[in-house]
Parts: sequence; C-alpha cells; structure tokens
Amino acid sequence: MMEWILVLSLLSLGLLTLVVEIIFVPGTTVVGLAGFLFMAVGLGLAFYYFGETTGWGVLGGTAVVSAVVIYYSFKSNLWKRFSLRNTSDSKVNEGLTAGLAEGQTGVTVSALRPVGKAELGNRLFEVKTAGDYLEAGARVKVVKILSNQIIVESIV
Repeated sequence: MMEWILVLSLLSLGLLTLVVEIIFVPGTTVVGLAGFLFMAVGLGLAFYYFGETTGWGVLGGTAVVSAVVIYYSFKSNLWKRFSLRNTSDSKVNEGLTAGLAEGQTGVTVSALRPVGKAELGNRLFEVKTAGDYLEAGARVKVVKILSNQIIVESIV
C-alpha cells in the first residue's frame, strides 16, 4: 500500500509542477524539469515495485491524465484567478522634463520617501530626494535632472 502512495504522490507532484511551469512560470524550465524528474522517478518506482505490466499501465494512465489535466488547465478559466491580469502602462517623466531647469522650485504633493510627487511649474512630476524624507507640502528645489529622474532637495 505504501508503494502505491509513494508512486501516486510522485506522479501527482510531478504533474502539478508541470502545470505550474506551463501556466505560471513559462520559460524557466527549472520547475518543468523538476516535474519531469518527479514523474520519471514515480514511473520508475512503478516498474520496480509492481512489474512491467503494471508499470506500462501506470505509464499509459499517467500520459492520459496528464494530457487531460493540461488540456483543462488551458481550457478552463480557473487559473485566471491566480494569474496577473493587470498591466502597467505608466511612464515616469518620460519626455516630460522639457521646460524644467536646475534651481526651479516647487511644492511636494505627496510625501517623498524618498520618491514621490511634486508640482514644479504648474505640472506634476515624480521626483526623488537624495535620501531625505519630506512631507507633503514641503518646498523643494530641483538639484539635478538625469534623463527621466528629477532630484530635489528641501528649501528651508
């Protein structure tokens, strides 16, 4: 009885990791290889413990069950509850720094910890301090502009 539990556990774990590889982490191959390894060990133990006839039956059953599970994994919407569906199309000051200059002043709109939003020249920008934490409403001055990063410091 323990042999069957071991074989079925290895086959189930292997199938589960294969489904995880296909649905959640495609392209990593580490999880997929682990799944194939679990299934190969499970099938090898089936041949070792139960003989050739039962081993071939377990192999055929595993192939059919694997095909059905993978088919329904794609077909059903069950996995969509677990997968990420949101995309981020936001931009960080991309092409918007024109008109800004070092020394320009403004006011923070959100807390800078050390990144947040500030209003500079009647426009909102994502800004960054050199490590200081500033509360919303603090007056700031642009110290440096590096491509799309705007570095500010507090004006006391």
